[in-house]
Order: sequence, then structure tokens, then C-alpha cells
Amino acid sequence: MHAYRSHTCADLTAANVGETVRLSGWVNRVRDHGGILFIDLRDHYGITQVLCDPDSAAFADVEKVRSEWCIRIDGEVKARDPELVNAKLPTGEVEVFVREIEVLGASKELPLMVFGDQEYPEETRLKYRYLDLRREAMQENMKLRSDVVASMRRRMWDGGFREYQTPIITASSPEGARDFLVPSRLHPGKFYALPQAPQQFKQLIMVSGYDKYFQIAPCFRDEDPRADRSPTDFYQLDLEMSFVEQQDVFDTIQPVITGIFEEFGKGRSVDQVWPQISYRDAALWYGSDKPDLRNPIKMQVVSEHFAGSGFAIFAKLLEQEGTEVRAIPAPTGGSRKFCDRMNAFAQKEGLPGMGYIFWREKTADAVAQELGISVKEAQAKLKSGEVEGGMEAAGPLAKNIGPERTEAIRQQLGLGLGDAAFFLGGKPKAFEGVAGRARNVIGEELGLTDQTRFAFAWIVDFPIYEQDEETGKIDFEHNPFSMPQGGMEALEGDPLKVLGYQYDLSCNGYELVSGAIRNHRPEIMYKAFELAGYGKDEVEKRFGGMVNAFQYGAPPHGGCAAGIDRIVMLLADEANIREVIMFPMNQRAEDLMMSAPSEPQNEQLRELRLRVLPPES
Repeated sequence: MHAYRSHTCADLTAANVGETVRLSGWVNRVRDHGGILFIDLRDHYGITQVLCDPDSAAFADVEKVRSEWCIRIDGEVKARDPELVNAKLPTGEVEVFVREIEVLGASKELPLMVFGDQEYPEETRLKYRYLDLRREAMQENMKLRSDVVASMRRRMWDGGFREYQTPIITASSPEGARDFLVPSRLHPGKFYALPQAPQQFKQLIMVSGYDKYFQIAPCFRDEDPRADRSPTDFYQLDLEMSFVEQQDVFDTIQPVITGIFEEFGKGRSVDQVWPQISYRDAALWYGSDKPDLRNPIKMQVVSEHFAGSGFAIFAKLLEQEGTEVRAIPAPTGGSRKFCDRMNAFAQKEGLPGMGYIFWREKTADAVAQELGISVKEAQAKLKSGEVEGGMEAAGPLAKNIGPERTEAIRQQLGLGLGDAAFFLGGKPKAFEGVAGRARNVIGEELGLTDQTRFAFAWIVDFPIYEQDEETGKIDFEHNPFSMPQGGMEALEGDPLKVLGYQYDLSCNGYELVSGAIRNHRPEIMYKAFELAGYGKDEVEKRFGGMVNAFQYGAPPHGGCAAGIDRIVMLLADEANIREVIMFPMNQRAEDLMMSAPSEPQNEQLRELRLRVLPPES
């Protein structure tokens, strides 16, 4: 028999009854039932119940084991009594009577329990990640991640792509985030960088004539952490193709992503039609360039209804150039209680509040005022049906702008009885983010957001440039290496109107894919950088490797990268990306388990000819 096991803890069935078997694993839990000891023995594959009574020579040793001890047992497979069968376990028809036990690894008192669903502080979970990873939910998440990556690879190979590896130690990247620098021992005073992405290398692979490339690529960025972003490293499905246009990239990646979500989405529906929404429309309708289309709410501009109105705040605001008022429709949100909750949300976001109107059944007070009768008479007429109640607009804004403007707003937004609308005004860039978050909260609180589907959208037509309001300087707003729509001719006009062949894929409020058709023409690239104030010499100094290569017959090319961590996070239905990364950093970019980052030894610093300055007070 094998030294450690003849079967895994998921293998045994009624067909094995009577066999002598050997199992190894961890003690999930121990139960004492009147002198008979039951152990749920767990390995990576499942759980088998083993038991021991005082008649067994192993009983005294079995009494000593505790949770998370690693043990080996030999024993006889027996059928459970019919009333004791556990249908939830693949091994639930049998149990193993222990004849011999060996402790392979005893455990100290546990800082966190593996069995059960107890909640522990994240710092504890990350410090003892090897224990946290034993938990069933984490085992399932990590298996899911591995299966997703394997499926991605198969789908890419089936699509005619080959996987090529690019360097991990390289030069500083133009991706835009902060690099992790690596000092060079052989070249004192000079530094390598960990790649923020394989961007330049995959473009050079296209220049080298390899047509279709992909890689499950590690990327390194020194970023501030968020729930959906790792602060140090992440993995992406990276791909690039030659002789393609934007739609070719979409047609290539869509079946891969669709297939992954259908395969691992646990029965949730996957949208087959992915709309293409311009960056400007996404900002207007959803307040975000990664909209959650499960939420049907679309924001609209309603400035005309407030210009010159009795609501002085918006009326005066609209006299300033570049301002507007937008409405967030809230179907079924027509109660003062809900409107007050949204007002509180706006205040948490740093705003004084959020204007609102809601439509309700006409009150007796309103009927009395309309007909010039007493409230009591109005109540009687409403009750008898002599007068139809109808609908009225309520809220401070409705009173200020009057019934005609209020009705025009209602009709524009397509709202009715029991609905509401919320309003934000100013320069769009200043309030779009808050508006987008408010839209999400409204959709979730009112049950409008469909939790049973994955909704995708391509965000396209990103502006390449933006203008600093204070200095008037033109700079890049988005990827400077995207091909401008219209090529060189577009760069001869107003830079703020230049759009790039750049695109993102959003799903359920997260950016999953980002990519572009690349600017492979050196003369167009020099001009694009010149508009943002970068001379030819600086471009060649910073990006010389790529620019030089483009002078030797570069093909048109483009591609994208899909964030694997974020995709798995969505598939696992987790809100925090650290739940799907095996050994993540904490919120402060620290590895509590390995004590990183750590102070270097003096010998290492001397060898690298570096000196560490004390932190600024």
C-alpha cells in the first residue's frame, strides 16, 4: 500500500465497503458521541468520516488529535446505517473504522478556525494565509481561478494564438502608474523596472512578424489599493494581433470572455449582444466609463427645465459656461423616506444634498386648494370618487420650479405615479462620479439591478487629450499610444476633439478588458506627443526601443488585456479581489505572512551602492 494513501477523502463509496484503505488529510473536526470518536478527515478533494471506539488499538492515539492535525489512518470501510447517510457528501454512504493512526503533523492552537464560517479580521487571515486557504470557500475560489486560467489558455490556442513569454526585468514603462524599480548591481546608479504590462514587448512581437500573441502575464504596479485592485501585482490575459481593426479585436475576445462566463457563471445569464457606447455617452448616461448595465437607469440632461426657473441654485449655476443639470430617474422610488435616504447618501459623498422630485397620489390638501373647498370636503369627494385624485409632484424642487416645468421633466424622463428623480448640477466632470454612484445605489436599493446576469458593454471613442482648466495646457487624458481616429489629419485640428481607437469592456460595473489599436506610424506618434508638449528627443529617449522598431516596417496592430483577478472575483461572487488571490498584500501593500517589505541588509546596500534615507517627518 502507498505510504500515505490508497484513496483521497472524496473517493470512497458503497462499492468500497469491506476494503482496508489508507487515508491522509487534516482533522476538520472531532466529535465525541458517548465514547465513540468521529473525525471528519479532509483533504483537497473532500471529506470522509472516520470513527474509532475503545475496542480499537488506535483509540488512545485518536483521543489526542485536535483540529487541523495532519494524520494518516488505516481502517476498514463500513456502510452507514440508512438513517445516518449524509447525502451532502460524495462519501456520505460510508465511514472508515480506524485500526491504525499516524500523526504526520501536529498543530498548535489555531489563530483562526478552518472549519465553519466564522469571520476573522483581514489582517489575521492574511498573516495566517496558509490556514485561511484551507477553508472550503477559499479552496473553491482558488480552484475556480486555476480552472478559469486553464480555460482561457485552451480558448486562445483554439483561436489560433500561441503563448510567448516577455521579460520580467525591463525598462520603465509608459503605462502611467508608478513602477517598481530594481537596482542593478552590475550598473551602479541605474535601475530596471518590473513591467506594468507587457505592452511594449507585445507590440515588438507584432513588428517581429508573429501575427497572434497571447500570454497569462504578471503585471506589477505600485498603486493605491482598492477592493477591486491589488496594490502590487496582478495577472492578465494579454493578447495582440497584426493587420486588425477595432472590430476584429472585439470579435476575437468576445467568444473567449462569453465562454468563460457561461462555463463558470453558476447558471447566471450572459449577455450575447455587447453594445458599443461612446466614452462621452457612458459619462452622461451612467456617470462612469465602466457602467453596470444590469441597472436600467439612464441619466439625462434636464438643464432647459431649470434655466431661468424659480430654483435659484440651478438657475444661477446654468448661467456659467460649461455647466448643466442632470437627472437620475428612480422608478418606484417615489417616497419621502427614500428621497431622504438618497439625500443622506449625497451628504456622505461631500455634497450639501441632492435635489429631488417625486410623484404621488394627489392629497386632499392639493384637491382642496385646486377646487377652493375645505380639506374635509375634498376628502369626501376623493373617497366617493366624485373627484379623481390623480397625481401630483412633491418635494422642494417641484414647489420652486412650478407644475409646468415639473410635468415637462416627468414626461422627458418617462416617469409616473410612485416614481422619483434626483438632480445634480455643475460642471459634469465635477459631479459625474457622484451621480454614477448614486445611480448604482438607487438601482440596488429599489431592486432594479438584475443580480442574475452578466451585462457587458464596450466603451469606445476615448478622447486622447484633455486641457488643464487652470493652465490651459494640453495633455494626454488616455493612452498616448492609441492610433488617433483620422490619423495625422485629426491631429491638425482641435486636440480636444481627437478620439482614439481605444476601448474598455465593462461588466456589472467593473472594467474587465482594456485595449487599443496602436499608433504604429512614427510620424503620427511624434505629432501626437508634440501636441502634449513632448519633443521628438524626449519621445526617443523614453520610448526609443519601440519608436526605433516602428521605422522598420511595422504592421498595423492592436489588442487588449483582460484582468484575470477581476474576472474570477465576479465569477466567485466576491466583492474583494483579495478573496481570489492566493497570497495577496493587505490594504497597505504589506505581506504580513512573509514580512514584506523588509529592511535591506547593509551588505546588500553596499553591493548595490545604495543609501536609504530616513522617512520624512
